[in-house]
Amino acid sequence: MLDHLKANNKAWAARKVAADPGFFKRLMGQQAPDYLWIGCSDSRVPASEIVDLDPGELFVHRNVANLAPPQDANYLSVLQFAVEVLKVKHIMVVGHYGCGGVAAAVDGGRRGLVDHWLHPIREVHEAHRCELDKLGSQTERLDRLCELNVIRQVQNVASDLFVQDAWTRGQDLWVHGLVYSLEDGLLNDLNVSVGAHREP
Repeated sequence: MLDHLKANNKAWAARKVAADPGFFKRLMGQQAPDYLWIGCSDSRVPASEIVDLDPGELFVHRNVANLAPPQDANYLSVLQFAVEVLKVKHIMVVGHYGCGGVAAAVDGGRRGLVDHWLHPIREVHEAHRCELDKLGSQTERLDRLCELNVIRQVQNVASDLFVQDAWTRGQDLWVHGLVYSLEDGLLNDLNVSVGAHREP
């Protein structure tokens, strides 16, 4: 069971040490990231690799469709730890074009529990239906919905009490919204960054 993954791990560790003998020693004391990445669970979107950071430089939270719901204790625990303990300077909500969770939220299918999880995306879809209906293709509509979902999650993060309290303390903290393209590997900055008490 998993023998190929264990073999891959040994080969990877050996390559890391061969290229940089102190890599793992540095890594042990390196949990001081400046960034929290709130991204999608999609296996095609490897967070630290996309932004070319080493392990320990990026604190990562992932879930289906990169949601930041104010009632999710898992997300809130990560957010509080990142803001209050790690003192990250940047929180990045990162969606991706071609997100299966975003598509599933609005395709009319029924999948069980995940439908409840994806409900906030249906709300974003309804709020922006006029804009989305004007777009020419389903791909364009879903790509725009991915962007609108990220914008909404940036608003959720920025309005959270952990973030608001950090700003009240004068903590240097920014919230950003980006969307990753599987097609070319590039991040699209949605220009909705917010710091202090400015609304996104």
